[in-house]
Amino acid sequence: MRKHIAGFAVTALAAAIPAVAMADVSIYGRAHVSVDFLDDGADYSETNLSSNSSRLGFKGDHEINPNLTAFFQIEQQIDFGTDNGSSFNTRDTFVGLKGGFGSVRMGRFDSPFKAARGPANLFGDQVGDMRNLTRVGNARFDERYDNTIEYTTPDMSGFFAKLGYSVQEGTVANQDTDESVFSGSLNYAGDALEAAVAYETAEEDTGRGERDGVRAAGAFKITDGFKLVGFYQTVDYTNPAVTAAVQDALTSDTYGVGAELKLASATALKGMWMTRDADADDFDTDMIAVGIEHKLDKAVRVYANYAITENDANVALTPWGQARTANPAGAAGEDASGFSVGLRYDF
Repeated sequence: MRKHIAGFAVTALAAAIPAVAMADVSIYGRAHVSVDFLDDGADYSETNLSSNSSRLGFKGDHEINPNLTAFFQIEQQIDFGTDNGSSFNTRDTFVGLKGGFGSVRMGRFDSPFKAARGPANLFGDQVGDMRNLTRVGNARFDERYDNTIEYTTPDMSGFFAKLGYSVQEGTVANQDTDESVFSGSLNYAGDALEAAVAYETAEEDTGRGERDGVRAAGAFKITDGFKLVGFYQTVDYTNPAVTAAVQDALTSDTYGVGAELKLASATALKGMWMTRDADADDFDTDMIAVGIEHKLDKAVRVYANYAITENDANVALTPWGQARTANPAGAAGEDASGFSVGLRYDF
């Protein structure tokens, strides 16, 4: 009897292997760790080890016919140095269909508004990340939303658009509530120019309240070794559940410019200046970031960055608060600075 069961199991496994092979599935990830010296300008001045948006993912696709392909992705945040992270959908996780019509996907992933910062994102997931100024408090928009449906148009001579709609927060929509989010972007990718313009609006019953935002980002290559970037964002926070003073502190314009210069084929020097101008008095912040990055090969890079935030009296933003495990709080009215040496390995 045991031999019969074992033989059946082997036969079933052999039969399953061709079915699995029908799907093109790959494992990918990023190990991104840095050593940082962080100073809040007041009482905190320490060395930290930080895991910076490290991740592990599975993705694949399956051709249904020459005109239609199914695809999926499951991505999990991995924190090197700690035991944080337990579920397999903390990052972009979705399933969809694509073809000549473009693509449709459903799940939880970066909104078109969030992705639109890409052309100007010189210090992503590092000390000096622009989200330290663009993603502030309950007015932030750099999010991946639950229960989202997104359509992406086909490429049209470098132009394409994205339209996303988050149906509800959580697993079930609440009765008689307005908790949806709409996000859309128009994008262009060419040889010398990359640009995006985006709009996003969240209804009043979403977890952080009603808010609207517009942003634009662009990068232009002057030469093969030198490019300029620019960014602008305006956010209107109109949550009736909080005071007018809080609404003014979270309503803001954020903008900046930067540049990247290749010193050699694998080495680049980059810098960016940004400012956040809030409607409320004494809530403004400037941020300056400079860094050098060297690619050891296509998969591995090392870098060193320095960034500083200059805060008005009532604000305590830091240049290290986003996408990192080492994110101690800042001190109101103080200049916070960070020096970071990092290693990133993409696989």
